[in-house]
Amino acid sequence: MAEMTQVMAFDDDFEKQFLDWEKQQNVVEGEIVRGTVLSVNKDFVIVDIAYKSEGQIPVHEFTEHDGTVTVQAGDVIDVYVESRENENGLVELSKEKADRLKIWDEIAEACENEELVEGVITARVKGGLTVDIGVKAFLPGSQVDLRPVRNLEKYIGQRFHFKVIKFNKKRGNIVLSRRALLEKQREALKSQTLGKLEVGMVVDGIVKNITEYGAFIDLGGIDGLLHITDMSWARVNHPSELFEVGQEVKVRVLKYDPERERVSLGLKQNTDDPWMNIENRYHIGQRVKGKVVSLTDYGAFIEMDAGVEGLIHISEMSWTKRVKHPSKVLSLGDEIEAQILEIDSRAKRISLGMKQIEQNPWDVMAQTYPVGSHVKGVVRNITNFGIFIGIEDGIDGLCHVTDLSWSHRVKHPQDIYKKGDEVEAIVLNIDAEKERFSLGIKQLQSDPWSEIHRKYARGTTHDGTVSKLLDFGAIVELDEFIEGFLHISEIAEEKVENIHNALKEGQVIKVKVISVIPEERKLGLSVKRVGQEEDEFSGYDGGQSGATTIGDLVREKLGSLNLNS
Repeated sequence: MAEMTQVMAFDDDFEKQFLDWEKQQNVVEGEIVRGTVLSVNKDFVIVDIAYKSEGQIPVHEFTEHDGTVTVQAGDVIDVYVESRENENGLVELSKEKADRLKIWDEIAEACENEELVEGVITARVKGGLTVDIGVKAFLPGSQVDLRPVRNLEKYIGQRFHFKVIKFNKKRGNIVLSRRALLEKQREALKSQTLGKLEVGMVVDGIVKNITEYGAFIDLGGIDGLLHITDMSWARVNHPSELFEVGQEVKVRVLKYDPERERVSLGLKQNTDDPWMNIENRYHIGQRVKGKVVSLTDYGAFIEMDAGVEGLIHISEMSWTKRVKHPSKVLSLGDEIEAQILEIDSRAKRISLGMKQIEQNPWDVMAQTYPVGSHVKGVVRNITNFGIFIGIEDGIDGLCHVTDLSWSHRVKHPQDIYKKGDEVEAIVLNIDAEKERFSLGIKQLQSDPWSEIHRKYARGTTHDGTVSKLLDFGAIVELDEFIEGFLHISEIAEEKVENIHNALKEGQVIKVKVISVIPEERKLGLSVKRVGQEEDEFSGYDGGQSGATTIGDLVREKLGSLNLNS
């Protein structure tokens, strides 16, 4: 009996030792074990992990921001074995590491089964965003939304569901995608939307993207284009003036191609065209007010009403000023008054005039500057046909080259005048309809031909200079203003075959006046009759040969050529 008792006692002691040994073998560093909280003190939480020694966890792993400890004696928790007994004989444990490892396992399972994970976007990093899904994960910028997102910061702090597209536990690398989830949802919505879309129907949408030419509207799984020309009856310079991303809008389906899945949308079509019955609101001659909404090289567009614009052509901006560009007169946003000149409802065009609001200065020019009156002004421009003289602001008078001087020596106006010269002139003519103002400078002096009989009477002899040689005669200058014609038959008694053998240009010769016709400005000269008495050629009829002008001779020459041909 005593022997039996000794054997049983031995067995009990062996079993206890075996269990203790088994406990020591079951606890492995780097693994997760389940334990029961024994106590919570100031610095540590003591946990029974069915090992020969209890484990300890720093209490801060269970402490909230406000200092509250979230664990108490008796709680069963999973812990991570950091190391076996320390110098105090306790096992080092971690609740946080255990939680993280469990999360990695859950994520691995979700990735394998293509399940979604939930997390909060915490920060912006290079190439994308950081997401807290229990552990840190990376969300590439290209996977944030269906379309590229410029401002990723706006997603920080938001909670979403994600798909795990890349997982590497050893490297601690997790890559997420929100776009894959959205695409799946969008595909489901698309089939529903496509099944109910019809041309003409009004649908709800959300502005998804804005470009220079329009806005893309999400109709539910499919995007429609709202072109800038279909946004408003009024002028729209850029879609961003009316819309912003995320804005809800009601749009009308204008075109729908189910095969290509393209939808054209309109917003202005939800209201009446402002050009309908335009003649009932506006008429020719009416004065209107509006705002300058566009400037071009050829004019300015004025918004008279929402969706109704009129054009002020550059030629209708001023009665007198030569407007080089509308921006010299108007600026964008200016509120102005104009007069309606023309209405074309079919082409949706209204022509406006700005100068018509003021009195046309040309209408009073004749009263202000009657013909014959003297005016003073400054030479503003010089051309080969005359000079323009500034009389009033924007009103120039033209003095033609033939009215600059009585002299025939003026070849080009710039030989006499330069810009900025102050001159005096006489008003010759005013054509208000064509806006022309004719001036004369030579008219300030008396016409030298008015006294031609007194100065160059028939039969008188004078010195003259040969200014031009012709085949049939020569032009002779008697003074600055008077020229006469010397016919080849009046050079010498004998017949002159070649005038160049008898006279030279610039040669001073003595001539006798043999005919005078003031009304035609003709003066006939002779060299061979110098010294002859008056009665020797008194029978001369003043013959048209002696008083013939260059023009007469040219016409005569051309006539003979035509007859011969």
